[in-house]
Amino acid sequence: MSDTSIDRVAKATPPSVAAKIRGLSDRAIAWIFVLPTIFLLLAVNIFPLIWTINLSFTNFRANRPNREVDYIGLRNYERILTDEDIWLTMQATAHFLFWTILLQVLIGFTLAWLINRKFKGNDLWTTLIVLPMMLSPAVVGNFWTFLYQPQIGLFNYGISFLTGIDPSSFQMIGDVKLAPWSIVIVDTWMWTPFVMLICLAGLRSIPDYIYEAAEIDRASQWRQFWTITIPMVLPFLMLAVLFRGIENFKMFDLVVQLTGGGPGSVTELTSINLKREAFEKWRTGYASAYAIILFVTVFGLASIYVKALNKVKER
Repeated sequence: MSDTSIDRVAKATPPSVAAKIRGLSDRAIAWIFVLPTIFLLLAVNIFPLIWTINLSFTNFRANRPNREVDYIGLRNYERILTDEDIWLTMQATAHFLFWTILLQVLIGFTLAWLINRKFKGNDLWTTLIVLPMMLSPAVVGNFWTFLYQPQIGLFNYGISFLTGIDPSSFQMIGDVKLAPWSIVIVDTWMWTPFVMLICLAGLRSIPDYIYEAAEIDRASQWRQFWTITIPMVLPFLMLAVLFRGIENFKMFDLVVQLTGGGPGSVTELTSINLKREAFEKWRTGYASAYAIILFVTVFGLASIYVKALNKVKER
């Protein structure tokens, strides 16, 4: 901060405070502005994390705050890692993550590639495609619940028209085999535009002269696609996978509105299961250990993935 800037700050403050500011170094003034943010960060993020870690080693129950709390060591972690129901929710989450990310990347990149070709009505189609991601997940969940209704749902009538199956017998969100795919379809419909925008940014960042040089060398369109387009857009694709992976790992509201985790528990993702443990069964210590395991899993996988992403960007 220059002397002029310090003088301006000093003039806008009372004389006693202004005298103190003139005697401060640049580093001290910077800390004055940064410290409130650091304290807020500690209060909102760090303290709850430390408190959750502490609770994970206890048998604390939030609905019985006056009950004596015992430290039980790693018992909560052992129970979670050996619980078959937990592993079933992990399996449901893995199924949801894999198919949503795969479909969103494939469809999103295809849409970005088509829109990047610049045709008549390009802006209009881009706006229409992006609309779903502007809606609230709760609104989208309710909207698709009506579409999936076996009696009046347009989705079921569309399937019936294509396959000849009676729409009243087609239970998209009530069938054990189809329910996991129902949430995959809705999440793909809603968030594919997000992936498309990231891919579109990657495609438009490629300089035209690279394609012009490839055409001079008589490289075919297919060869240009695999040797220029894909390598240069790959970091953007990986970034989209990272964002969608983290978001879908903690997916909650959309699935609750659609299926509530059912039928049975086939669509009960880890976030929904964690909520049941913490706020329905009131096993707060157990749920805290569960949350820490999920946090470490996501943080560890994301760290490994970011290292791979950095290596790709350095090529």
